[in-house]
Amino acid sequence: MISAFIHKFSSPKSYVRLTEKLYPFFIVFGVCLLTLGWIWGLLFAPQDAVQGNSYRIIFLHVPSVIFAELIYFFMAICALMHLVWRVKLAAYLIKAAAPIGAMITFLGLFSGSIWGIPTWGTWWQWDARITSTLILFIMYLGVITLHGSFSNLIKADRLMSILVIIGVINIPIIKKSVDWWSTLHQPASISISGGSSIDPSMLYPLLISIIGLGFTLISLGILSSRSYIFTREKNKKWITEHV
Repeated sequence: MISAFIHKFSSPKSYVRLTEKLYPFFIVFGVCLLTLGWIWGLLFAPQDAVQGNSYRIIFLHVPSVIFAELIYFFMAICALMHLVWRVKLAAYLIKAAAPIGAMITFLGLFSGSIWGIPTWGTWWQWDARITSTLILFIMYLGVITLHGSFSNLIKADRLMSILVIIGVINIPIIKKSVDWWSTLHQPASISISGGSSIDPSMLYPLLISIIGLGFTLISLGILSSRSYIFTREKNKKWITEHV
């Protein structure tokens, strides 16, 4: 029953038709919110009492590292669907999401390095969170490289999914590294269950930036996945009819 449900609503044809309708709303909503959050945070949020204006990098850094983890977690779910239920769309989505995940993880590492110079006095420190995030970036590159090294795309899909499943163990390490080991990073300032320690004047533009980046990345994912689906399914009749 579960397998029938998954296959019914996860065909490439259904996905292309659905995302064609959703994409315009997602991209407009995402870009507008992201622009609002960044303008509010960078220009109008008050200075931090300790870090001054250097803290404003959080409006780029925090959303980036959040989605660096979420994108990989999404890929892991898709990998499970592909390995267990043979959902080929799931493999397509992994292939499309990996470059976006690598890009946003690099952005998180880069913005963190910029923030580290005035905060810690160095652009890089081999602490638990930074190191595990670097490993996440390498995992993204590994997924991309592995899939591209096989001419047999069905085999590549399967091996890529296995690698993603193996790498997902790094996600809780990134999340809990601050609690488990001594690290320069402070505990999370935003918690779904425990509220926030950030002043509302800084919190609201940060939340808007997070939501805006989320919808923007989903939009990029839709573009990337649709392009890859058209490539993989180019010999199918429904592709010809759609185009």
